[in-house]
Amino acid sequence: MSAKNGSIKLVAGNSNPALAQEIANWLHMPLTKAIVRRFADMEIFVEIQENVRGSDVFIIQSTSFPANDHLMELLIITDALRRASARRITAVVPYFGYARQDRKSGSRTPISAKLVANLITRAGVDRVMTLDLHAGQIQGFFDIPTDNLYASPVMVRDIKERFDLANVMVVSPDVGGVVRARGLAKRINTPLAIIDKRRERAGESEVMNVIGDAAGFTCILVDDIVDSGGTLVNAADALLANGAKDVYAYITHGVLSGGAAARIAGSRLKELVITDSIQPTEAVRNSANIRTLSIASLIGEAIGRTASEESVSSLFD
Repeated sequence: MSAKNGSIKLVAGNSNPALAQEIANWLHMPLTKAIVRRFADMEIFVEIQENVRGSDVFIIQSTSFPANDHLMELLIITDALRRASARRITAVVPYFGYARQDRKSGSRTPISAKLVANLITRAGVDRVMTLDLHAGQIQGFFDIPTDNLYASPVMVRDIKERFDLANVMVVSPDVGGVVRARGLAKRINTPLAIIDKRRERAGESEVMNVIGDAAGFTCILVDDIVDSGGTLVNAADALLANGAKDVYAYITHGVLSGGAAARIAGSRLKELVITDSIQPTEAVRNSANIRTLSIASLIGEAIGRTASEESVSSLFD
C-alpha cells in the first residue's frame, strides 16, 4: 500500500506497542525504525532511524497512563518527524487522554482537552485520528482535520456472534451516554434503557433508578470509558434488582485505574468487554470476566483510506 503522494510510514511510541504492531501487520508493512527512550533524568529522546522525507507518516500513540509521559512522547516524535521533512504527519491517538476535561467544571478550572489539542497542533501534527472521543465537540478543539472513529462496528459484530438479539436490551449507564447507547441499539435493533445516576464525588456514583423495563432481558451496558468501574458495578446491581437476566458491558476505553480490575472481578457483572485502545495491564489480562477486542483492523483501514484520500466516514455507514 502506498500513499497518493509518497510512501506511508508508521511510527510507534511506547504507549501501546502491541496495537501498533497489529496495525502494521494488518497493513502489511513494517513499523518505521525509531528509538523512543529516556535519559537518566527521564527526559524523552527520540531518533527516527529511517528516511521519512516526503512520506505520509502516522504516529500511533495513545495518551493513556502515564498520560503526561505518553503525551510528551507524541509531541517529541512529531517534532522529530517535522524536522526530518515528513510530508504529512497524522497523530493516531486511539485513546485521547484529558478528554474528560472538555469544559469548565467550576470556577477557575481549566479546559485541559483544548490545551492538549493546542499542544498537538502547535507541535506540527497535520491531522488527528482518534477513537470514541468522550465528547464529540472535542473535534472542534483542533484547528486541523480530525477523524473521530467509532468502535461500534467491532462491538456490533461481537454482540451478534454471541447473543440472541431477541433477548437483548442496550443500557446507557448515565443520561450523558444516551446518544451512544441509542446508536448501538439501533444498529442491532434492540430496546433501550437508561440508568438515572447521581454522582456524589469524582470516581464514585450512586445508582438511583432504571428508566425502562429490564425484566427478563440480557442487558448490555455501553459507554466510552471505564475508569474506577464503580458506575458499571452499581448499574449491574440495579439492573439485576429490576429483573435483568444477566448484565454485560461493552466499553471502548479500559482505563481501569487502581483496583478497578479487582472491583469488576468481584462484581455481579457477567463480562466486561473493552478494546485494546489502551494496552491492558497484567491485572486486566488475568481477569476472568474482562475480555479485549482488537481495533487494529478498524484503525488500519482508516489509515489506509486516509493515505489514499478516500472516505473514512463511510466505514460507519
